[in-house]
Amino acid sequence: MKLFVPGRICLFGEHSDWAGGHRRSNAQLEKGYTLITSTNQGVYADVQPHPTSLKLKTTLSNGTRHGPYTLPMEQDALLAEAEKGGFFSYAAGVAYQILTNYRVQGLEIDNYLTDLPVKKGLSSSAAICVLVARAFNRIYDLKMTTRGEMEYAYRGETTTPSRCGRMDQGCAYTHPILMTFDGDRVDVSEVSVPEALYLVIVDLGAGKDTRLILNQLNHCYPFAETQLDQDVQHYLGPLSAEITKSAYQALREGDAEAVGALMRRAQEEFDKHLIPACPSELQAPVLHKVLNYEPIQPYIWGGKGVGSQGDGSAQFIVKDEESQRKVIEIIERDLGMSCLKLVIEAGRHIRKAVIPAAGFGTRLFPASKAIKKELFPVIDSTGRAKPAIMAIVEEAVNAGIEEVCLIVQKGDTELFESFFKTPPRIEHYNKLSQENKGYCDYVLELGRRVTFVTQDVQEGFGHAVYCARDWVGNEPFLLMLGDHLYGSDEESSCAKQVLDAYARVRHSVVGLKVTPIQELSNFGCVTGVWQEEKGSREQHSLLQVTEFYEKPDADYAREYLHVDSMAPDEFLSVFGIYALTPQIFAFLEQNIKHNHREHGEFQLTSCLDELRKAEGFSGYLVKGRRFDIGLPEEYRQTVIDFRNA
Repeated sequence: MKLFVPGRICLFGEHSDWAGGHRRSNAQLEKGYTLITSTNQGVYADVQPHPTSLKLKTTLSNGTRHGPYTLPMEQDALLAEAEKGGFFSYAAGVAYQILTNYRVQGLEIDNYLTDLPVKKGLSSSAAICVLVARAFNRIYDLKMTTRGEMEYAYRGETTTPSRCGRMDQGCAYTHPILMTFDGDRVDVSEVSVPEALYLVIVDLGAGKDTRLILNQLNHCYPFAETQLDQDVQHYLGPLSAEITKSAYQALREGDAEAVGALMRRAQEEFDKHLIPACPSELQAPVLHKVLNYEPIQPYIWGGKGVGSQGDGSAQFIVKDEESQRKVIEIIERDLGMSCLKLVIEAGRHIRKAVIPAAGFGTRLFPASKAIKKELFPVIDSTGRAKPAIMAIVEEAVNAGIEEVCLIVQKGDTELFESFFKTPPRIEHYNKLSQENKGYCDYVLELGRRVTFVTQDVQEGFGHAVYCARDWVGNEPFLLMLGDHLYGSDEESSCAKQVLDAYARVRHSVVGLKVTPIQELSNFGCVTGVWQEEKGSREQHSLLQVTEFYEKPDADYAREYLHVDSMAPDEFLSVFGIYALTPQIFAFLEQNIKHNHREHGEFQLTSCLDELRKAEGFSGYLVKGRRFDIGLPEEYRQTVIDFRNA
């Protein structure tokens, strides 16, 4: 298994992790707020299980190889190595913490590439710790969330002599996050940006004494006894909180200029309030020379120091990709300092939807012999009769989808094309009212978005989805069922709710609904951990999925699938709408290539669980209802209820 863990850079809120931690002793202090993002550089590794040992080979950023280091997977040996310090201590510390709490065997980790500079405020040691935690999690399916990996990485690093910051292991997330520190409590809110933001990180090539900076600033806590103490607590408390929260909002809006202005302000306030606490390190003449270097000013929105500040590294947010290139060129040419590119990527917009419609409709036989179940009529909220598949396509298009792929049986293409692509015969068209003639044009316009892909042999839901691989390409896509209709309980449609959740978390999302235990054996189900969303009024709507399970019985569900805060006999089942990354096709291909079938067919659920292990997976509790047309009684009820949806 290949893994990548990035470094992390603190955009705003440096020192607020430990400052917020002092609320353990002084509850009058402000909580700490830190806005961090992952770097484009990091550590790359091949990982595989080992029966008895922890083995690590590593490659430093200068290309030199070290190891293998080998330790038995025994608590005493791992703890002793962790407490010695040194590079291998980080891996040993995390392994010790994992072994203390989980029944696991060993790991073999080949860190074959590292392009992340060390000791530059980019959390290179934390990246190794997260790498080891993630390797154990995914190799042994420990069902940790990303937050769980972050926590074990932190525990592991604190087992070593390192005194890492609480924010460092935020590199477990591959996009910006806002971290809140309240004593021992840490909360994480993920941030999605609407368009790419471009930054430059500069290695100032000078020195700083981080331990001295931290020591001097910590002398100002937990209670302010002097004016200097008050100044430090004011900046690291309410002032930093205000700036960081404003930056969080600016990032969400993609407002690079506002982020730059906040960087300038943050640096000015930092200098005013904190330099007197440690002037020998924080006056930072090299940092300020670079921040104020005149030739780069036309290309930047703003800049500030990195990490603990001082003459370690600087960061700039620039105006665009070309400005990024120019700033790097000028600094490297004029000042002889090395630079790194950093791009905070926008969440990938989902443009395509896949709707499998190739089933025979066995449970609706013999009606399904006369007409495809996807073409069964329903009546929408306007009172218009239409085939069910049209309502599903409309759900997708109205949510912002640009192209729709229907997976159909060989021989059925003409049937669907006749509805979506072909106008009525002229004698029939002339009989339509003016309103219906306009609606006829609307159907044809809708049909221009629809492409048909055939599933020559019906070998299961997973196989049907796999048939769309070439059409989807390397893009995320929306997956909807061909025999489910949807009705939202709020202004945003059900499909739009799932797409919006995907835009926030930037990995695959499955729509969910609350289901009583007596109905659970009819559906795919999930379990997981509720995630808090900063600024959201919704309680318990976003779930970090830790397991998918297809049609569980009651005993299994009660033992393994119950989610905290839900009623004892209520569970979360799949709603029938998914936002998926293209990596799902790799797992489907493996099942098909190795003829791995479930109940005689290639299913999707097991591949969703593999995707969860590889990339993470969220569930979103949809505010709405699904309507099934796959069974006679359900279809009858759908005809009644969908009219009022």
